[in-house]
Amino acid sequence: MLKQEGYDLMGAAFEVYNVLGYGMAEEIYQQSLEIELGLRKIPFLSKAEIQVKYKDQLLTTVYRPDLLVFNEIVVELKATKALAPEHQAQLFNYM
Repeated sequence: MLKQEGYDLMGAAFEVYNVLGYGMAEEIYQQSLEIELGLRKIPFLSKAEIQVKYKDQLLTTVYRPDLLVFNEIVVELKATKALAPEHQAQLFNYM
């Protein structure tokens, strides 16, 4: 269930962090990760529009994650010292 794809994505993310380190703006990390994914030939879309349904009704509002990797893995980047409760809630909603 996308196990290798997850490892490949994490490897790219760790490489970005190893090169840039801590303290950059989220946009810097995102652009760098996009470059790293491209170098590794990992397919991704930036700010892809994902349709959302509520009770089988299509909403007019679309969801735009930071990245959609392998057309199945949603990536939301956070540049923060620690995850706040609202970040954890957002993560659980994505799952």
